Amino acid sequence: MFIRKISEGDAGKFLDMLKRLDAETKYMMFEPKERKTNEDEMKKKIKETLDSDSLILVVEDNNEIIGYLSVERGFANRIKHSGYIVIGILNSYRGKGIGTKLFEHLEKWATENNITRLELTVMTNNESGIRLYEKMGFKKEGIKERSLKVDGEYIDEYYMAKLL
Repeated sequence: MFIRKISEGDAGKFLDMLKRLDAETKYMMFEPKERKTNEDEMKKKIKETLDSDSLILVVEDNNEIIGYLSVERGFANRIKHSGYIVIGILNSYRGKGIGTKLFEHLEKWATENNITRLELTVMTNNESGIRLYEKMGFKKEGIKERSLKVDGEYIDEYYMAKLL
């Protein structure tokens, strides 16, 4: 198992992993089968990320992508020092330290790229996610009330951030 920067050639495997995540967990943005992106569109998104100041890390095991962490750098001068994070790991690989390793890679990259603030949102009922983020030094900054609607129920999200 290893962590590396995504490449355009990963588009199909990356999309397959995202669709599996959508089906496996309620903690990601999309509901099962809601994601309409095709492989060509994903390849374009990956290229745009590679051409920008942002990053997608993938975790590969036996030639399969089993998790990822993306960070989108602030686009305007006043927020270029910040990065917004999304992370996802397939259920069968959770609890094995992969999230910790992804954040360690991220922090090294962020420091090298003059990012001094990392931020994310997490559903308030995602206890394992919150534990990981707090372990990695993130702090709750506020609550985004009724942020999402999952299975007909409103879910709040925490704003969390880490200053580097």
